Amino acid sequence: MIQLLLKIRLSAFFFIFFATFLIVTFVFKGVTVTPATIALFSVNSFLYGFYITPILTSQKTRIDELAKIIRAEANALFDMLIKTKRLPRRSRNTVQAMVDDYIQASFKERKPAAGEDEYEKLISYCLDYEGDEKETVDKILANLVENQKNRSQLAMQLSNKVYSNEWWIMLVLFSITIGFVLLLNVKDVWIMHVVKALLCTGLSMLMISLLKLSTLTHKKAKGIWGPLDKLSTSRFRRMD
Repeated sequence: MIQLLLKIRLSAFFFIFFATFLIVTFVFKGVTVTPATIALFSVNSFLYGFYITPILTSQKTRIDELAKIIRAEANALFDMLIKTKRLPRRSRNTVQAMVDDYIQASFKERKPAAGEDEYEKLISYCLDYEGDEKETVDKILANLVENQKNRSQLAMQLSNKVYSNEWWIMLVLFSITIGFVLLLNVKDVWIMHVVKALLCTGLSMLMISLLKLSTLTHKKAKGIWGPLDKLSTSRFRRMD
């Protein structure tokens, strides 16, 4: 169910939420609220904004960092693959095939430690290599070891999702905020019903945007794997 929701575009979510809340606000007339209720609503709204803003910012920064890390890894692999041109054809094909297996595993799973087995096989091959151009293979091995920094940072950023306890807190504050807005009695002033629906839609869009950022399905995150994908599909001749 979640995977299906993540495939829906944010623009589509906007119209779905707006239509839903507009119907609800016209059907449910609301109640007259007291000053104490307004004060409670103000405190809850402040807490909601205070809590969700840094998390949204953190997730956007996380995507930017992932883009830099993945490009750095693609550069490291590209540099390493250039060195394979000095190897005998059989050895060159073997190394390139192992690199491709690693890229495919990383690109397909997109999880922390994805491609770990493939990367270890590549390192083991270089360590055990005894053929011609041993010096070149040692340089490739140095590239692989150096690239471990990128892989560690990649695993750390991929793990840096919104935690379940943070989701629970935001859902509680979000639900209360939405409830208060829908409780407001605006009588039969249709423009105020539209304002209520828009406000609820905006609050809901914040949550959906955060979900997409956390799961890397947001439009901002779709291009971060481009360098590795281009490196593989171009047969190691170029990277995006």
